Amino acid sequence: MSRNIPPLRILMPALALCLGINLAFAGGEPFTPSHVAKLRSVTQVVISPDGSQVAYVLSVPRRPWEEEDGLAWAELHLVDTSGNSRPFVAGKVRVSAVAWTPDGREITFLAKRGDDEHLGVYSIPLGGGEARKIVSHDEKITEYSMSPGGEKIAFVAVEKLPDEVEKRKKKGFDHYIYEEEVRSAQVWIVDLEDEDAEPRNLELEGHASVLRWGADRSKLVVAVAPTPHVDDKYTSRKILVIDADSGEVTGRVDNIGKLGYVEMSPDGERIAFLGGHDEWDPFAGRLMVASASGGAPIELMPGVDFDFRAFTWKDSSTISYIATERGVWTRVGEIGADGSGDRARVTSGHYNYTTITYSRSGSAAGFRADSPGYPGEVFLLKTVDTEPVRLTDSNPWLKEMQLGTQEVVTYQARDGQDLQGLLIHPLQRKEGERVPLVLVVHGGPESHFSNGWLTAYSRPGQLLAARGFAVFYPNYRGSTGRGIDFAKLSQGDPAGKEFDDLVDAVDHLIEQGLVDRNRVGITGGSYGGYASGWGATYYSERFAASVMFVGISNKISKVGETDIPNEEMYAHALQRVWDDWDKYLKRSPIYHAGKSRTPTLILHGDSDPRVHPSQSMELYRHLKLRSKAPVRLVFYKGEKHGNRRAASRYDYSVRMLRWMEHYLMGPGGAAPPYEVDYGFEDDEEEDEE
Repeated sequence: MSRNIPPLRILMPALALCLGINLAFAGGEPFTPSHVAKLRSVTQVVISPDGSQVAYVLSVPRRPWEEEDGLAWAELHLVDTSGNSRPFVAGKVRVSAVAWTPDGREITFLAKRGDDEHLGVYSIPLGGGEARKIVSHDEKITEYSMSPGGEKIAFVAVEKLPDEVEKRKKKGFDHYIYEEEVRSAQVWIVDLEDEDAEPRNLELEGHASVLRWGADRSKLVVAVAPTPHVDDKYTSRKILVIDADSGEVTGRVDNIGKLGYVEMSPDGERIAFLGGHDEWDPFAGRLMVASASGGAPIELMPGVDFDFRAFTWKDSSTISYIATERGVWTRVGEIGADGSGDRARVTSGHYNYTTITYSRSGSAAGFRADSPGYPGEVFLLKTVDTEPVRLTDSNPWLKEMQLGTQEVVTYQARDGQDLQGLLIHPLQRKEGERVPLVLVVHGGPESHFSNGWLTAYSRPGQLLAARGFAVFYPNYRGSTGRGIDFAKLSQGDPAGKEFDDLVDAVDHLIEQGLVDRNRVGITGGSYGGYASGWGATYYSERFAASVMFVGISNKISKVGETDIPNEEMYAHALQRVWDDWDKYLKRSPIYHAGKSRTPTLILHGDSDPRVHPSQSMELYRHLKLRSKAPVRLVFYKGEKHGNRRAASRYDYSVRMLRWMEHYLMGPGGAAPPYEVDYGFEDDEEEDEE
């Protein structure tokens, strides 16, 4: 099974979309929830040491109704520089953390296979054959790193529960003590050359993550948080350099605030990482370099109006990076480890690059990128080329689909702030006709929409465009992608100017003659759910429909229910709610529920630790008691902060689509029936036979 993809054929659809050319192919199908549900996407890309092949992970959704419900499958594939791709570990598998062995002869990955109780490290030879487990543990392994010589593996895992606790749980005493009964993840090392060797615990203080082996085989780079709590992971992780033999800490980096990707230079002298400029920085988007002996890092290119998104060491003195600029575009560049010589390596706006990986010699680079025409794929860049070439085509059927044109839109907020967003035009629109609009608001707010693929179960871009809607994705103030100053514009002002920006986006599209002001909907998840609740209450006169997903409705009670109260204070609020009770009450959608006239569909995972499901219950009850507008609350069993299972995602797509059509295009009035038609054939009788 192989595919050889002519690069020019692949480039044209994305280029056409970026230039505003309509891609509604004659005779092609419009998007439906079934199409959204079968979208595949490349999620990880790792180039081989010699640059001849790229290993990648392909996310393959389960087929709703046809397969047992669950998470998407994650397959391991291999593609060469000519675009010949083949599955390596495929089918009903879920691989992650793919890496090459130092000699390039094998590929390693995390998986749980066969009778495995926990995730372990597997290896499969490049020449073929069955994958074999090379490291196992009493609990699941979350991260691992192979030594430069390939003789050892360091990994991160929590310690096994004591036998007496296991026994108690089996007898039904399965209670737990909130935020006390936790186990810290530790670093372990195992000798692969000794079949009888047991993993050795380095016994670090704190909760370990982000594990990298240094070039000289004796050093490990580890990020350690004071506790396993998510709040500490977000705000308090520190970078340590550890002696791999003794476990002694030989270096401590004085990093501040949020921490992202970390990688040691090939010569072992320096550590580069993505971090915060200060403890108030809402996003780990600054590129930092520190000595491997520890100390204060230096920030490369401070004060720029873009955010670093990913990086890798090209060689010991050069860092290749991906950055988001002007909110919606990405650039690939190179900079010296001392901050000198920054230059753009790839300047094309055709693709949204998200990850980068270099061969050992630095002669070739692999990327994961998407475009307005398709989700994530594998790209390859050789130093002699000017642009990366796409190697994979995970959704060939997309070429026959009708896609609404995607356009970058710049507009001004009421206070003069320049803002950007992405507009997907409806497939069908008569000249001069005003159409319904749905505003899709991102979460965070430390996030942004790039000019890439914008359709998923909770992002209805092409799905709504196929029905005649315009869909707009605004990057309101507080979004990432435009530097630290822009990201901090919304701090201390929840639901203030940041959400005024959303209404100003609608007004801009109305002024352009595109949108019918009486048929505007709003949707989003998490902080975007907060915006959707705000649109349904405070700004009710501006929105004719709202779909709120895992959203915030009460800024006061949310602090007492979330697992990240400190992150919220440092990165967003800048104060505690008890410092100004009145402010946070009035910035809560429930406070304004009495004036709501917006039909509101509320959806939430019933096991969400980030935004507790009671946030949705509060808004539902307030709207029921204080508003005459239709409201419905749907809980997804076992889902957390966002849906992961195929059936939950499909149900979400169908319900969102029906709610928006009913109130922005259909009869309106009372809510549609709570049961939905999924469009699947009933095969119960066939199963019985």
